[in-house]
Amino acid sequence: MDSRIWSRLPQRLIDRVIAFLPPPAFFRARAVCKRWSNTGPDNANGRPNCEGYLFDPYNVAWYILSFALIPPGFSPASSSGGLICWVSDEAGSKSLLLCNPLVGSLTPLPSTLRPRLFPSIGLTVTNSSIDIAVAGDDLISPYAVKNLTTESFHIDGGGFYSIWGTTSSLPRLCSLESGGMVYVEGKFYCMNDSPFSVLAYDIAANNWCKIQAPMRRFLRCPSLVESRGKLIMIAAVEKSKLNVPKSLRLWGLQSCGTMWVEIERMPQQLYIQFAEVEGGRGFNCVGSGEFIVIMIRGRGSDKALLFDFYRKRWVWIPPCAYVNGGGEGEGELHGFAYEPRLATPAVTGLLDQLTLPFQSFNG
Repeated sequence: MDSRIWSRLPQRLIDRVIAFLPPPAFFRARAVCKRWSNTGPDNANGRPNCEGYLFDPYNVAWYILSFALIPPGFSPASSSGGLICWVSDEAGSKSLLLCNPLVGSLTPLPSTLRPRLFPSIGLTVTNSSIDIAVAGDDLISPYAVKNLTTESFHIDGGGFYSIWGTTSSLPRLCSLESGGMVYVEGKFYCMNDSPFSVLAYDIAANNWCKIQAPMRRFLRCPSLVESRGKLIMIAAVEKSKLNVPKSLRLWGLQSCGTMWVEIERMPQQLYIQFAEVEGGRGFNCVGSGEFIVIMIRGRGSDKALLFDFYRKRWVWIPPCAYVNGGGEGEGELHGFAYEPRLATPAVTGLLDQLTLPFQSFNG
């Protein structure tokens, strides 16, 4: 352990070693390393204009993520493989950024071809490819939007690029909710309104289909999440004219791709408490691994429930200490599933390739 030897290790080799650390170990290591402290999550030199808060369900702890490189006018839209996709807020052709907040990397993508307002965005990153889909909210005039089309982006380790050139039509009369999509086994999924159903986009086939939602006439605030490789729907069930207690239920989409099976139900006493806190304001859900988080909407709300599939346990998440001192305030937390990774070598190589052809493309 001679420091004269270890201090001379090439930085790229150190980064490869650090990439295999679990995120909590990385956050602890930041305390003794100026370089990591300055490039990753926020340091003691002051809060940036843009920051996020990472909840670790294993250690029940909150961390700050700094987004100092993100320019004004962008909002986070989706995440996969340690990368977060940011999209421009201004109406028109959308600009997208891929960011790894742990290492401070930022990769701009070419703008989408069609002008949109607040489209739904899906992102999936593997060791050898990056796929993005941007769907709906087409600007058909400066004053009107319709859910008409999808355009997709693809890059892989084999050198194949598709720069928003692949497009497809959305199902007729669809009313997909603006926001993020959920990726499961080659497809992006999102909720459709009036009445509730699920829209599925097959990336390889480049087409959409509609899946009927379970108990669609009695659902409130349905959300889709990915958990352990399965698509799961979470919603409150309210049958006002039938003698059935109100509840919050989870359904899993079966391998046939059209059938749902109820897999879990919130205990009734907890649901009564949850409904009182929620007060009809609604809720959003995110899923990652064996955990699902249910976040209550509304200004000043920092309440969220965590469900652990393995332990079959529901617990209230402690308030984030970095938001309004951890107490009731004016803000509202919005979240999405994010798996922090320092680096994935193959994906890092793809991102390095992005800068070369796309700089000339944009020029």
